[in-house]
Amino acid sequence: MADYNYDVLVIGAGPGGYVAAIRAAQLGLKTACAESQDTLGGTCLNVGCIPSKALLHASEKFEEVHSGLLAKYGVKVSGASLDLSAMMVEKDKVVSGLIGGIEFLFKKNKVDWLKGHVSFKDAHSVEVAGKTVKAKNIVIATGSSVAPLSGVEIDNDKGIVVDSTGALSLPKVPGHMVVIGGGVIGLELGSVWRRLGAKVTVVEFLDQILPGMDEDVRKESAKLFKRQGFDIKTGTKVSGVAVKGKKATVSVEPVAGGAGETIEADVVLVAIGRKPNTDGLGLDNIGLAVNQRGQIETDHDFATSVSGVWAIGDVIPGPMLAHKAEDEGVAVAENIAGLTGIVNHDVIPAVVYTHPEIASVGLTEEQAMAKGSVKVGKFPMMANSRAKANDDTDGFVKIVADAETDRVLGVHIIASVAGTMIAQAAQAMEFGASSEDIAYTCHAHPTHSEAVKEAAMAVQGKPIHM
Repeated sequence: MADYNYDVLVIGAGPGGYVAAIRAAQLGLKTACAESQDTLGGTCLNVGCIPSKALLHASEKFEEVHSGLLAKYGVKVSGASLDLSAMMVEKDKVVSGLIGGIEFLFKKNKVDWLKGHVSFKDAHSVEVAGKTVKAKNIVIATGSSVAPLSGVEIDNDKGIVVDSTGALSLPKVPGHMVVIGGGVIGLELGSVWRRLGAKVTVVEFLDQILPGMDEDVRKESAKLFKRQGFDIKTGTKVSGVAVKGKKATVSVEPVAGGAGETIEADVVLVAIGRKPNTDGLGLDNIGLAVNQRGQIETDHDFATSVSGVWAIGDVIPGPMLAHKAEDEGVAVAENIAGLTGIVNHDVIPAVVYTHPEIASVGLTEEQAMAKGSVKVGKFPMMANSRAKANDDTDGFVKIVADAETDRVLGVHIIASVAGTMIAQAAQAMEFGASSEDIAYTCHAHPTHSEAVKEAAMAVQGKPIHM
């Protein structure tokens, strides 16, 4: 230890980084976490997962009241109005409270917080804010940032052409928002501003929204979003965005060819994905190369090709999800400590926090069929008693199982609480459950989760309530 300041230095204090640091400290390793931003928590907590969920929740409440939806329940409200600044204050309170929570956990677990940008000097030493720090093990957990769109300049301060960060802090509700990208971020933030009164147009390059998700989910989701008022243009590419005054003009054209058109917008949200944060780390100084996608390759233990250097989260291959990074943070710390840290990357759930929510884990039906024969069970939320009672019957549960072994290969859910329901499916898959295992597990009545049981029964062709 004499040659090192720390046993473990984690670069980045996002979901993966701060979890790795805390777990390493819990295991008795002298640990520091370096962060270039002024606050802990990374993108997810500061300008991603948490503030977006706060706004999704608040906007849903507003829409319930403002739309008159509550009247049929006997709740009659008149004169409801939006105080956007108050909504933003509440969002910021949630974020600051959770940031303070991580600071507390760092102190509790004796994790040193090093403030400043980090650059490698060699495999065991880095420069942080002009100071050299040496560590026996260094974990790269620098996360990701918004992927740029060629020819489109983002300026969050002007509030006209923005990325996800800018879309979380607009000073007023836009008359018309154009969302470039029909993925998770675009649909979630588009939902926020649509509920608050904006017209929302989604422009997606591919032929369907939600790339990578199950085909049935993609088709049903598109129907639901269109019913909610979204204008969705698939198979459409953006050829340019011009800003004049306080307006933007978005030039689009069919991917397959044909006449283009222009769309006038008050706000343009660029949400075409994210890219790993590997620039500026001095990886060349330690001989660590990135792949064609700018990611750092690791082995199953999260060790890189350079001894003593590890990597987790958005900088390595796999879905860019906070919970994936957190699990990898625990695992890498345990591996460094000489334990066995494991992450099953085949069972990583994904959730779109729109209304209804959309959740998925494992293989899509298309992916499973490419590997072998499958059987599928599907159950509509319309037939679920709790969904009927709550008047939130949109969606379904779909279970994909191996035709021979009955092992569950994938689960896909559209429902108001799909994000919570998917945990059952992930746990079942983690333990190698069959659809029959789920079907014979008693579920409380009345709950949305009964739809999972019924879908499992449907795999055998024998659902009760359908």
